[in-house]
Amino acid sequence: MPQTKNVQDPNEMSFLDHLEELRWHLIRSIVAIVVVGCFAFVFKGFIFDTIIFGPKKMDFPTYQFFCSIAQFFGMESAFCAAELPFTIQNRTMAGQFSAHIWTSMWAGFILGFPYVLWEMWRFISPGLYEKERKYSRGFIVIASLLFFMGVLFGYYVVTPLSINFLGTYQVSTEVNNEIDISSFIATVRASVLACGVMFELPIIIFFLTKIGLVTPEILKKYRKYALVIVLILSAVITPPDVASQIIVAIPVLILYQISIYISALVIRQENKQKKKASSPPSQMPNV
Repeated sequence: MPQTKNVQDPNEMSFLDHLEELRWHLIRSIVAIVVVGCFAFVFKGFIFDTIIFGPKKMDFPTYQFFCSIAQFFGMESAFCAAELPFTIQNRTMAGQFSAHIWTSMWAGFILGFPYVLWEMWRFISPGLYEKERKYSRGFIVIASLLFFMGVLFGYYVVTPLSINFLGTYQVSTEVNNEIDISSFIATVRASVLACGVMFELPIIIFFLTKIGLVTPEILKKYRKYALVIVLILSAVITPPDVASQIIVAIPVLILYQISIYISALVIRQENKQKKKASSPPSQMPNV
């Protein structure tokens, strides 16, 4: 009896082929980040004086907003001060040059995030069914929009609150705040990127629901635990005062509630598809 040979599907890729494909997607993503980072490197004055050091100036929109609220209620506020009582300095020979390069690369990642996401989507999408790709067409646009919303929230809310609190905090009048440039930039970067990732919660819940790890019932059941986790995360990325933690926690809790609705929508769509697939096809009457 002749032996039958296993004929491999020409469209099927091996594990090494997948790794090679992933490598090229990563290479293109890195090239895009470097290219955008080079443009950010050229516009040094705008990146540092306007964006990075913007929350240090008391004419920053967030400070003006909170100052106007305090004045409306006839209260004194640190947001109405003439300037923040600390200076930014560099203590290493290559500190400023290193800060320039790495800040440009991080700016390249933030601005090039939609392209990086698109490259990752190109790698993942061939493994999805046609219906799954159909329901995920707006993935890149929505995920990019949520990321940039988080970045803006981190920059205009979390960053100025952190800088205003930490920059004015003193254990004694004998100690002056002279902040190193790397520490200041790290505070801005951590606040912005942390909020950008947190705002991706609905997208994460969407995919976790699609693979069956999360359901609306699970999200509702552990809502109180999620509240504790959100407050802990808010305490990590914000100053240790209750007002700042609440300001950060509110949008995250709203996103969590939206994630419950998204998870329920995904389950509803899957149930409709299963019901449609299990129902017998209607037969045409014989003429």
